[in-house]
Amino acid sequence: MSKIEVNAIEPQCGTTLTVGAAGTTVAVPSNVVKSNALQASDAGNIISQSGTTITLGASGDSINLASGATQSGFGRTGTVDWQTTPKTATFTAVSGEGYFANTTGSAFNMNLPAGVAGAIVSVADYAETFDSNNLTIVPNGSDKIGSQNENAILSTEGQSVTFVYVDGTQGWINTMDSTSNVRGAPPFITATGGTITESGNCKIHTFTGPGTFTVTNAALCSANNLVSYMLIAGGGGGGSGTPGSGWGGAGGGAGGFRETKSPVTPYTASPLDGYPSAPNRVTVTAQGYPIQVGGGGTSGPVSSTAAGAGNASVFSSITSTGGGGGASGRWTPTVPFPNSATSPQPGGSGGGAATCHTTQQTGGTGNTPSVTPPQGNTGGTSGCGSSNFGGGGGGGSGGAGNNSPSAGAPAGGGQGGAGVSTEITSSAVTRASGGAGAGNGAAVTAVPGGGGASPGPGVAGTNGTANTGGGAGAGGGNTPAAAVGGVGGSGIVVIRYKFQ
Repeated sequence: MSKIEVNAIEPQCGTTLTVGAAGTTVAVPSNVVKSNALQASDAGNIISQSGTTITLGASGDSINLASGATQSGFGRTGTVDWQTTPKTATFTAVSGEGYFANTTGSAFNMNLPAGVAGAIVSVADYAETFDSNNLTIVPNGSDKIGSQNENAILSTEGQSVTFVYVDGTQGWINTMDSTSNVRGAPPFITATGGTITESGNCKIHTFTGPGTFTVTNAALCSANNLVSYMLIAGGGGGGSGTPGSGWGGAGGGAGGFRETKSPVTPYTASPLDGYPSAPNRVTVTAQGYPIQVGGGGTSGPVSSTAAGAGNASVFSSITSTGGGGGASGRWTPTVPFPNSATSPQPGGSGGGAATCHTTQQTGGTGNTPSVTPPQGNTGGTSGCGSSNFGGGGGGGSGGAGNNSPSAGAPAGGGQGGAGVSTEITSSAVTRASGGAGAGNGAAVTAVPGGGGASPGPGVAGTNGTANTGGGAGAGGGNTPAAAVGGVGGSGIVVIRYKFQ
């Protein structure tokens, strides 16, 4: 027998070393120690030639099963292999797998595999919709879930469960149950609704009509969930004049003005900032808040009733009351003096009083119902006397309506009450002033804040400006014809919060 003794064998070319030719048997004695390589095999098994430990791969290597190959004997450690394509319809689970069930579209079933001791299946609520569209777990045949051969229903938002098959008595037992999905959330409010603008670190949602302010995520810091807001209701309509002696109508009251400035949203608020009074503060959560924006009141019919009141604006627990309608002038030839005028209406700000012959009439009350700080002011009083037939101005958010001049003064109406200014929308804007009263004399101009004017005898009053809550101007009286008052300006809702 020939023998070759060498210390090392190296390949002649490349890195592959071939020992033996095709069909040749190469024997390795059992007492030969081999290192850094697989040990000798025995009948299809890899065995250790020294000790009982077999190491596959070196440090940092990856050991992969070939395509189609399976493993056995290693066992499971109570885990599953998660399938990352969400299920959207009824399916049958496979032992050793976990699933994300997306029931956004509809409820469906997960059928369990046949129960074998040690089988394991997991499932998780993909979109947090199990509460609205359930996932039903269906056992295979006569298998049980927690000792009962009945379906199990997952109906908790964000729920995830793991089932392990134990035996024929208990069947599948739930070993892990989470009732919430941990989801990332931004540190500040995120919300939709209205027209959205930005000012520095603040977002501003402006509603000029009905809508919904939807908070999709609340802020992590509770202080940042306290929002700033401004609510202005619709302004009152302007009273109408009367023919004959030319009695003038009264101006409409401004819609109620309410504002609260959160400390985390820097801007210059109006003098009516309600933050010091806790009931005025609104702290939002992740939900929808319906927004109501009040429309303006209608004008008063000639020689009849007072003008219509404005409509309320609403956000969360806060309501701004519509402005009171201005009184209309009234003169009935068959009724001896003094003829009675129609009564002005109360409201966020009160409507002005219309003229009578001998007695001044009092304007409608403002801040009705009462809130702190007040949402508006009282309307102006009427003129009196045989030659002065003017109506008072409507109340404004910043001051009472002006009175019509008394007897002996020019026969004109009173100006509307002042509005107030705020920078909640990022620039200073004055809103919610009262409408002007009318007489049988000179025109009465509007004041800043959206209130209407009274152009003069026999001329219709002008409307309040839209989305300011301004009261409407009154119609002027004249002989032989008179004119109607204007329509109140619609309201507005603005919400401001810190978003970064």
